[in-house]
Amino acid sequence: MIRTIIVLLVTLICIPLAAWYFGTPLNDLQIHMIKTSFGMMSIAAVSCFIVSELTRNCSQVDKLWSTIPLLYTWYFAWASDWNSRLVLMAVLVTLWGIRLTYNFSRRGGYNIIPWKGHEDYRWEVLRQNPALKGRWRWALFNFFFISFYQQTLILLFCLPAVMASVGTQIPLGIYDYVLAFLFVAFLLIETIADQQQYNYQQEKWRRIHAGEAIDGEYATGFIRTGLWRWARHPNYACEQTIWLIFYFFSVVGSGEWFNWSLAGIVLLMMLFQGSANFSEEISAGKYPLYTDYIKKTGRFLPKLF
Repeated sequence: MIRTIIVLLVTLICIPLAAWYFGTPLNDLQIHMIKTSFGMMSIAAVSCFIVSELTRNCSQVDKLWSTIPLLYTWYFAWASDWNSRLVLMAVLVTLWGIRLTYNFSRRGGYNIIPWKGHEDYRWEVLRQNPALKGRWRWALFNFFFISFYQQTLILLFCLPAVMASVGTQIPLGIYDYVLAFLFVAFLLIETIADQQQYNYQQEKWRRIHAGEAIDGEYATGFIRTGLWRWARHPNYACEQTIWLIFYFFSVVGSGEWFNWSLAGIVLLMMLFQGSANFSEEISAGKYPLYTDYIKKTGRFLPKLF
């Protein structure tokens, strides 16, 4: 735990400071964008904490994960006087947000009553962790990690749009179009992966509820066909790649390969690493064959040997 905290602090502090020292200083417009968006983030974080404590449903942040990036990126586009690069970035994030919102919605994540809806099963598992048991321990974890840290992270991986606004006089070019193509391509692959997972789980549970035989590929309890044959988390792999591509728009716009907005994607990758560890620990406890699946299949990339 201490090592994780140290790594997070190094990422949050050292990367921006190093990039700030060696890179181009922020202009007044960029500083204003950051201040305003951090104000939005703070309101969202406090709201998520209050609602989750009142409802005992900690998936309030999950509901905003796919929607609030649209608010940030379109705000940045508006504040830049509709700079073409930032508008393109906002359009791409909108496509991403529509897909993820739909995927979360069909799994019961939203409800006509905004604060209700399905809670991610992993939060309940974490509640049983001895280190987090107890009303105040969980409330502190909810405040600092679930609500504030995750909301901060969402904003951070959107901030390459602010860095991209440095090059307001640099017109869209071939690199922007290549990045946009790659963004959409990985978004499509992620959509296919999530659909394969959804189809598998729907059929598995249909058979269970109908009292039918659970045989063939459904006997394992988890999907290992399609894209899931090549990687244990193809959707996670695409999600990380999408936001890495988003970062490279800031490289094109600013001309700086290493800039302070890199911190967001680094922290996002760390979160997915931890999330994959936690999910796989749960799956290995539920499904006897999952450990063998881990040995034979790469986590984010196919195993070559």
